[in-house]
Amino acid sequence: MTEPGRTFANIAWLGFLAFFSVLNEMVFTVSLPDIAKQFALLPGTANWVSISFVITFGIGSAIYGKLSDLYGVKKLLLIGLLVYNGGSLLGLLAQASFPAVVVARLIQGAGAASVPAMIMVIIARYVGAKDRGKAFGLVGSMVAFGEGIGPVIGGVIADCVHWSLLFTLPLMTLLSLPFFLKRLPDDKPVETGTVDIRGALLLSIGIVLFSLFTTFCLWGYLAAGLLVFLAFGRHIRRADQPFFEPGLMAKRAFLFCTLAGGILLGTMAGVISVVPYMMRDVHHLTTGMIGGGILFPGTISVIVFGMVGGTLVDKRGHAFVMYSGITLLVTGFLFLSLLVDIAAWATAAGLVIAFAGLSFVKTAISASAAERLEEKDVGAGMGLLSLVCFVSEGMGVAIAGGVLSRHSLALPLVSGISQSAAPYSNLLLLFVLAVVIGGTVYRLSARHR
Repeated sequence: MTEPGRTFANIAWLGFLAFFSVLNEMVFTVSLPDIAKQFALLPGTANWVSISFVITFGIGSAIYGKLSDLYGVKKLLLIGLLVYNGGSLLGLLAQASFPAVVVARLIQGAGAASVPAMIMVIIARYVGAKDRGKAFGLVGSMVAFGEGIGPVIGGVIADCVHWSLLFTLPLMTLLSLPFFLKRLPDDKPVETGTVDIRGALLLSIGIVLFSLFTTFCLWGYLAAGLLVFLAFGRHIRRADQPFFEPGLMAKRAFLFCTLAGGILLGTMAGVISVVPYMMRDVHHLTTGMIGGGILFPGTISVIVFGMVGGTLVDKRGHAFVMYSGITLLVTGFLFLSLLVDIAAWATAAGLVIAFAGLSFVKTAISASAAERLEEKDVGAGMGLLSLVCFVSEGMGVAIAGGVLSRHSLALPLVSGISQSAAPYSNLLLLFVLAVVIGGTVYRLSARHR
């Protein structure tokens, strides 16, 4: 990786891998109504195609960074890619069984989680200092582009062929294996120790049980989940090397900031998961039209607004950017709620506003959380923030699907909204309330600084 004259090729392959690792997170979202129809499922159940991937991706992202110090980057990256593609093959071959599809997505998430963690370590260790900023910039751009173009690719494949073919996209990452096998050195561990696998399993089981409760509203799942979370809390207080540093629990300002980020990002994930169902039921759009015409303008705008948000943080401070992002989220959700059955273009416009808010919130949350940590806690704290945000996105999708499945919002709350659009309009109003709660929690983080 450090050989002269190979800088462009090195960075290009890292960008290629980053693109295809995040692409799979978005391509299935636009196809959720197709999956629900094929298996005769309610939205809450069909959404587990997305929920399962996000949960294992979030937990895995927190684990791989630590594993790289113990076992080396090359070995973990190769194992992660093989697991990622193994899950993809399982999903492709067993696509006639919904449980098998969910298991395949769980495996995909566990493998894909290795990519962002290992790419960051590779750049930090093996890319020269003069090219490091270029590498981080390219990888970040490819990640944003992958997230933005995902709904378009997913919609086209689902429309023209079948949604199960989306499982073939991660196979493109295998093209990078010869490069990384040849170019990455056989690095040695940089430290000794263990990874808290028991803690990770307890946390994962608790999250799955809580997500099942939000999907099916069965109180047994909630009771079991609470017991598992209690066991997890007891475990991290006693473990020598816990899954995350329990001392972070005493930092109230950081915790409130992290909770606010989880609420806001989880809410936006819930909105994104609802849009395909809404466009199918209210405007009868095809999967390709939903991905390319409705979701794409918003997802691709994240790149532009992300740069704007970063500039504003430096000039006006993260609190200004955070409250601006919250305002944009509320405005976008209200726009969607009030105009949901007016025209499809109104939904696309509302999503552009909401995605602008998401860009600002992401930027501000990271800056705010880092500022609320002491230097010695930054690594562990930012890892916890990333974990909470990933998991919250999965829970947001689960909650949104569960509410839609129970048909509890059928009575129109907004005058003039049609019966078919009422559940979506009402749910978007609940999302507005969730954003307000997230903003209030963020304000509490400022008071405890």
